[in-house]
Amino acid sequence: MSATARRSANYKPTIWNNEYLQSLISVYGEDRFLRRAKKLKVEVSALLDRTNDPYDQIEVVDVLQRLGIFYHFTDYIDTVLKNINIHGWNKEVFKNFMDEIGNFRTTFCNDIKGLLSLYEASYLSMEGESILDAAKEFAAHHLKQKLKQNINENITEEIAHAFEFPLHCRMLRLESRWYIDTYEKRPDMNPFLLELAKLDFNIVQTMYQDELKELSRWHTKTRLAEKLSFARDRLVECFLWTVGFTFEPCFRYCRIMSVKFAVLITIIDDIYDVYGTLDELELFTEVVERWDINAAEQLPEYMKICFLALFNTVNEMAYDVLRDQGFNIIPHSTNRWAELCKKYLVEAKWYYSGYKPSLNEFLSNGWVSSTGPLLIVHAYFCMTNPLKDKSLKDLKSHPEIMKWTSLVSRLADDLGTSTDELKRGDNPKSIQCYMHDTGCSEEDSRGYIKNLIGSTWKKINEDVLMNREYSRDFIKTSINFARISQCMYQHGDGHGIPDRESKARILSLVIEPIPFP
Repeated sequence: MSATARRSANYKPTIWNNEYLQSLISVYGEDRFLRRAKKLKVEVSALLDRTNDPYDQIEVVDVLQRLGIFYHFTDYIDTVLKNINIHGWNKEVFKNFMDEIGNFRTTFCNDIKGLLSLYEASYLSMEGESILDAAKEFAAHHLKQKLKQNINENITEEIAHAFEFPLHCRMLRLESRWYIDTYEKRPDMNPFLLELAKLDFNIVQTMYQDELKELSRWHTKTRLAEKLSFARDRLVECFLWTVGFTFEPCFRYCRIMSVKFAVLITIIDDIYDVYGTLDELELFTEVVERWDINAAEQLPEYMKICFLALFNTVNEMAYDVLRDQGFNIIPHSTNRWAELCKKYLVEAKWYYSGYKPSLNEFLSNGWVSSTGPLLIVHAYFCMTNPLKDKSLKDLKSHPEIMKWTSLVSRLADDLGTSTDELKRGDNPKSIQCYMHDTGCSEEDSRGYIKNLIGSTWKKINEDVLMNREYSRDFIKTSINFARISQCMYQHGDGHGIPDRESKARILSLVIEPIPFP
């Protein structure tokens, strides 16, 4: 091993040690706060029952969603949305509304709240819906005009926030943390909604801290960071990912297992991208595909440690599912891990041979190597009861929504990390592939990739609207994977570089409670 020349990515060490994580204490798990939250839910339910106007109901649903407390009132929200469908409030009505804008242009253009809603709604469009593209241009133009005027500071902040990133593509929990502060400043703020949102956020944060403590003990016990020191040690950043796609308290087990898998994915990714030789990578891929612990004896020591950690973690989940449901997921799980490693191997072979794939070739491999299919399917194992053979067989064919949300993740990752990775000699990413295909500049290529993300979101929207084959949780988790991916790579490599935006987000979501009351 010592004689083998190996690359190094010079990753920074973790900024979150076990001692610090174990020291986290929150008072919001105490009975007095739980009782207050229960009482507030009753008060809010009464408020919802008194809200009869359909337009007011829609606005309340929007506020519940953005405050992050919608999961307490799913029956109410389902009823409101069902009534919208019954009364035909669909895109045809929206189209008619847009056609009529000219009749009251002056009034509508002064309605900043309406313009913001119109702008955000336009991101729900599907391919070919020019009316929603027109709505976006219309709203954006007039909102920009408002920014030039001397208007309320809070309104300016809301407009800037919408322009920075559309609501439809934002990480839900991070949006809730921002919106709670924004909602508090509104003159039409409802104090019961605000108090419940703050208290619920802090209570859930207490749960996150307990989960993170458990995970940190697991991580410390495995000694993976010590034994495989060439790889990124990013336990807490992996936890941020899982809060991004399964934040609700009821999905504790899903978060726990997803973090363990994300830690292992990070190590395996670094083995294929940086540390392993091609011969070693081919051998590791074969061992994962065979899923035979005896075959691991052929591996170098560092790969033995990695494979055995993977073997034990997959079997841990498989045991839990078998115990609780009588269903064996091992064939389905191991197929996903083998699929991921094969895609990683393709990229490693490109690197070692100097091959430059076309953009289409890169993306046909890259949407799987984004790890979306693996993480989403394993989240499905955790969330779904009962599991059924037919559903899992259908998942093997890669549902369109999983493909599109994983593609968004791949493209967002490339936008955020390609510059740093190329400096250390990694494979070209989608940006460089498109530059090679067309001869365009990096700036133009980045613009193309951003537009490709936008068009892929339209495919996601269409699939959500047209496809009723899969569960709500599966659809939601798939979409949330795209959202957290864009969040993590919005300002660069939020997974690999621990001391910038990701640190601030972890502090706000997991460490620091909202001042209460």
